[in-house]
Amino acid sequence: MSKIFILTGEPSGDKLASTVISKLKQNNKNIKYQCVGGVHLKSLGIESIYDLKEITFIAFTDVLLNIFKIKKKINETVKKIIEFQPDILFSVDSPDFTLRVAQKVKKINPDIKTIHFIAPKVWAWRQGRVKKMKKYLDHILLLFSFEKKYFDKENILNTFVGHPLLDDEVRDNVKLDNLINDKKNYISLFSGSRDSEIKILTPILLEFIKKMNTKEDNFKFIFHSIDKHKNYLTNLIKIQNIPNAEVISDDKIKKELLKKSSFAIVKSGTVSLEVCKYNIPSIIIYKMNFINYFLAKLFLNIKFVNMLNIIRDKEIIPELIQNECNSNEIFKTVYYFLKKPELAEKQLLEINSTLDDIKSSTSSSSEVAKILINYLF
Repeated sequence: MSKIFILTGEPSGDKLASTVISKLKQNNKNIKYQCVGGVHLKSLGIESIYDLKEITFIAFTDVLLNIFKIKKKINETVKKIIEFQPDILFSVDSPDFTLRVAQKVKKINPDIKTIHFIAPKVWAWRQGRVKKMKKYLDHILLLFSFEKKYFDKENILNTFVGHPLLDDEVRDNVKLDNLINDKKNYISLFSGSRDSEIKILTPILLEFIKKMNTKEDNFKFIFHSIDKHKNYLTNLIKIQNIPNAEVISDDKIKKELLKKSSFAIVKSGTVSLEVCKYNIPSIIIYKMNFINYFLAKLFLNIKFVNMLNIIRDKEIIPELIQNECNSNEIFKTVYYFLKKPELAEKQLLEINSTLDDIKSSTSSSSEVAKILINYLF
């Protein structure tokens, strides 16, 4: 029986990996899996060797403060992979963790094929990493076509597969009768999936809601959460006494409520693509502590944080970052968009044009699954 070890390092990677593995499982029953993953891979019947939150560190200072713990986890993970003896180590995103593991695994057992999905952002910083990757990666799978030139230059086998979140999907039959009120307009809020993001961004968003409520009374605000943070967010809303805000953690319900939203306020990251996919006008927010922000500004060679803005080299989606990420600026920007529907229409036209350029011609998940199969059989 063939074996695949799936290696992720955060919830978004777990979600992306699950879209690929679900495709793989449809026509290939004789593959054994093991993983470092979360709820999405678990829903496919694949147990993680430990809880994903043990390795989910986001910022520079978080990594520095946990460096010894991370090294220990890397070595523990390598040991488990070698014991499992997979044909393929399929790593997804989180390069500072997953690629360190892949490098060590390849050194111990060169016969294990190492396939990495979602290339590190070498176009943004540390371009010199590409040469090192050639020594331990057999194949790298790219979300965006413009990334190819960086890996072609070093003769690393690579394939543009597109982004799974942009794949067409089977519509879920989800009943929202108790949640949907046709007299209300919905604004979707994404404050992140990590503790540090939630603690910084949620209070700002709650203050924004209060400001909106002084101007309008026909909006309901939906916090898109994961189970881990649902109670924390719900308690914050109760303490602030905001009756028109709610926390949803069920993925299917979140998706349907997003589709019905008039607007979205989105933490910088992968979820922004999903918002764009459903044709929802939005803004991007992000804030971190001063040291992390200083280090990011020092090392990152990009003008924007949102991928669509980076691709187009202009601000299609407004970005409120660091000092601008406050309740006043968010309120002014959102309210302006809501009162000027032609701005939202213009944004969506540019978004759709950009998405057309980065979509896979077929299905991203299917393309990745085919590549994995080719290495097995």
